[in-house]
Parts: sequence; structure tokens; C-alpha cells
Amino acid sequence: MSQFTPEQFAAANKANVETLLGLTNSAFANAERLAALNLNTARAVLEDSVANTKSLLSAKDVQELVSLQGTLIQPLLEKSISYARSVYEIASQGQEELGKVLEGQLADLNKNVAAALDKAAKSAPAGSDVAVAAVKSAIAAANSAYDNFSKAVKQATEIVETNVAAATNATVKAVSTTTKAASSKKVA
Repeated sequence: MSQFTPEQFAAANKANVETLLGLTNSAFANAERLAALNLNTARAVLEDSVANTKSLLSAKDVQELVSLQGTLIQPLLEKSISYARSVYEIASQGQEELGKVLEGQLADLNKNVAAALDKAAKSAPAGSDVAVAAVKSAIAAANSAYDNFSKAVKQATEIVETNVAAATNATVKAVSTTTKAASSKKVA
């Protein structure tokens, strides 16, 4: 096998450091987004709690109190679902960015291994063509398996996202219907 020159070694180190810095910046950006989301959500919850408490305290009788409670549940549920979606979105984007970096690193590694194998094959003794071909075939099979696995994971993720969205929407509708029905029965 060939040896690395100092320039190749320095270039590889530089590329690795740049990749690490990119991942670190991405992680910090996602942490900042999550912190901002949490702060904004905490502020909104506090403001809503104060407003809801004032509304409940201004109720003149039990029926109005029950009616108010029913109308306050729906916005709270919607905000909770929105928060969960936002957290999921931040996490998904972070995972996607990491996946892209890892795929790029794997592609570079495969390219470097193929180049090294080609160099080794040129300087290898006669009759070693079969061994080099076997290694190339094994690498190609591993890459194919990885690609198939990645596609399956992406499809499974899409299915889960679709099912979660459908379940969330069904839950919101069910709670809304139940809340409206309960409010109209109590008031009537």
C-alpha cells in the first residue's frame, strides 16, 4: 500500500477538523433553537395561566366556570401539540444534518479505499487480481446494504411521521368535539 505524504495527511486532518466544526456549529444552532423554543413556551404558558386564572375567577356561577374550563382546554392542547411538533422538527433536522455528514464521510472513505485498492492492485504480485476483486466486491456489497438500510430507515421515518400527524390531528379533533359537547351539556 502507498504511504501518506505530509500534505495528504495535513489535508485529511484539515477536512476532519472542518467536518467536526460544522457538526459542532450545527449542534449549537439546534441547542439555541431548542432553548429559544423552551423560553418562548415558558413565557406563553405563564401568560396563558395568568389570563386563564383571571377568566376563571371572573366566572359568576358554576355553569359559567364549567363552560370556561371547557373552552380553555382546547388552546392548551393545541399549544402542547405545537410545542411537541417544534421539538420533533428541531431533532429531525439535527439528525438529518448528521446523516448527510456521515453519508459524505462514508462516500469519501469508499472513494479513498477504492483508490488505495487500485494502487495496490497495480503493484501487487501476479495472481492477486482475484483477492483485490473480492475485496472490491465485498465493499460494493457493504455499500449496497448500507444504501438499502438507509432507504428503509427513511421510509420508516416518513411512515411514522405520517401516522403521528394523523393521530395528533385525530386527538385534537376528538378533544375539541368532546370539549364542545361537554360545554353545551353543562350550559344547557
